[in-house]
Amino acid sequence: MVTTPITAASPTGSSYTGPIIDTDVHETISSWKHLAPYLGEPWRGLLERGAWTKPGAPFAYWASHGVNRADSFPDSGAPAGSNYELFKAQVLDLYPIKYAILTGQFMPGIMEMQFEFASALASAYNDWLFEHWLQKDERILTSIHVAPQDPQAAVREIERLGDHPRVVQIILPIAQLAYGDPFYHPIFEAAQRHNLVIGLHHSSFVKGAMGRGRYYIEWHVNVPQGAMSLLTSLVCNGVFDKYPNLKFNIIESGWSWLPHLLWRFDQNYRSLQQEIPWVKRLPSEHILERVKFSTQPTEDFDAQTWLRLIELLGTDRLFVFATDYPHWDFDAPNEAIPRGLPAALKSRIFYENARELYGLEQARSV
Repeated sequence: MVTTPITAASPTGSSYTGPIIDTDVHETISSWKHLAPYLGEPWRGLLERGAWTKPGAPFAYWASHGVNRADSFPDSGAPAGSNYELFKAQVLDLYPIKYAILTGQFMPGIMEMQFEFASALASAYNDWLFEHWLQKDERILTSIHVAPQDPQAAVREIERLGDHPRVVQIILPIAQLAYGDPFYHPIFEAAQRHNLVIGLHHSSFVKGAMGRGRYYIEWHVNVPQGAMSLLTSLVCNGVFDKYPNLKFNIIESGWSWLPHLLWRFDQNYRSLQQEIPWVKRLPSEHILERVKFSTQPTEDFDAQTWLRLIELLGTDRLFVFATDYPHWDFDAPNEAIPRGLPAALKSRIFYENARELYGLEQARSV
């Protein structure tokens, strides 16, 4: 595996000034009733009558403006993340953003009933997104939203939109669905056929080993458990072996836990591989070669801790930058990554790794 040489850097090292790819932008819709024109009956009536708003979070947020930063709300009173002009001013034009990949705040995959409705909503949201966001700025790329609980409908949506030049990934929620299960494999087959990344984003429905706990802080601390369990499911059920060209991005679930997972996973594979003979390589090899991890939310590491963790992992190709706009724990590019990291490593984190993951334009010179 090719790795950028890493040398010790002083805390006063030069700041990064090159292009950036933001891999996690949470656009949203100002009113869910705006999806009504894109829906047929009986789904349209549910929205027009206000009988459905969106799946609610199972807890209250402690931040003063809920899950979002205070300045991300438009003056119109619309939800944070629903106004392109405000996003443009606060992210696209404020930082050297080359591309911004929309991941949304809409997750039809967490709907536990009425799967046909979830699929219809996903399709309607995709149509709304194409009309109201993609046409406004060439820097904006997007994800296809599908309802994975209805794999056949999800595949139809991927076939419908998967070849659009501004579509780069399929977004699936990390919730209570073990996507390694062969039930979901048609989605992976369609994603590989269209050369699309599978983006796996945590949701409020992630549970730790003992549930969500009584407090929001318990859930927030335990979010990585969802990503760890999901990676285990994908590897053990042969997804990486079955779809050798498929790539993944674990979004907003951290990554400092990764060395432990890889070590433990490989150790158990060596002892118990007879149970999963279809997995032909060490789990760590699959994950290190095929999975990226968004930087937000990275713990408050200093530069030396970053370098130590990269040394433990043996590669600097795993990390893609994300702001998590418009959420309260937004990561500004000039603050989220330590100044003391080498320039080549910053280029990897801010730009090159995502460019390679999503198959964007040729690498710039560093």
